[in-house]
Amino acid sequence: MNERADEADPPDQPGDSYSAVADEQLDALANSDPTLYNDILTVCELIFTQPGRAQSMSSAVQTAQGIVLRLAVPGQTPVKVFWTSAGPRIEAVFPHP
Repeated sequence: MNERADEADPPDQPGDSYSAVADEQLDALANSDPTLYNDILTVCELIFTQPGRAQSMSSAVQTAQGIVLRLAVPGQTPVKVFWTSAGPRIEAVFPHP
C-alpha cells in the first residue's frame, strides 16, 4: 500500500500522493475513527493501484481548479474520497451526498 507523505515533506509538491488537506484529514481520522481510516485507505489503495477501475467507479465534480473525481467509501455512507487522476493524488476525504 502507498504510504502517505512524510510530515517533514513540503506540502503539495508535484508528485505528492496526498494533498496537505487530505493528509491532515487522515491524520485526524487515524486517531478518532480507526475503522473509517482503514476503509478510506483501502479506497486509496484502489486509486493508486487500479486508477482506471477507480475512475470508472467514480463520479466527476467540476471545480475552479478542474475536474475532481469522487469515490464512495463502501460501508461508510456518505464519506467520499476526492481525487485527481494526475498522479493519481488524493485531494480530500469528507462526507458528501
